[in-house]
Amino acid sequence: MRRAAWNELRQLPDQDAAKRFKGARWALLKRPENLTEDQSATLRKLRRRGGDVWRAYSLKEAFRAIFAGDLDTEDAATLLERWCSKASRSRLPSFVRVAKTIRKHREGILAAIRLGVNNARAEGLNNHVRLITRRAYGFHSAQAALALVMLSCGPITLRLPHEPIPR
Repeated sequence: MRRAAWNELRQLPDQDAAKRFKGARWALLKRPENLTEDQSATLRKLRRRGGDVWRAYSLKEAFRAIFAGDLDTEDAATLLERWCSKASRSRLPSFVRVAKTIRKHREGILAAIRLGVNNARAEGLNNHVRLITRRAYGFHSAQAALALVMLSCGPITLRLPHEPIPR
């Protein structure tokens, strides 16, 4: 939504408006508690202006609050359904599409909330391996890069949160 609004501003005769709005990206992406003073001021200006960008930001923050980790499954299910309803009525095509997808995969999402399962460990491992393979550029064989991955990551055992710790 931010990019679409920025492109609309670029079409206007006042090019300074697009330049001023371009700085809003990080204010919209960061958590509200981590904003600098300038970013907070930018966010206040966006709230006063309203429109699609502010509606999208509000929906994003409401969605983030559902997955903060302090809700049980029933409360999360209720809030998720309310969020989907609000997103469907928002007239923002990307959020309408996300709401449909969430409704389609609702049971799996609620199971992940109930079990506390996410893909953070696998994503962290993937990023670590990507970093190692970038560092290994120029090795003569894939086995050397694989040896570096195994040396750095060690034997990898992923344990799900609901599985007991082996003794």
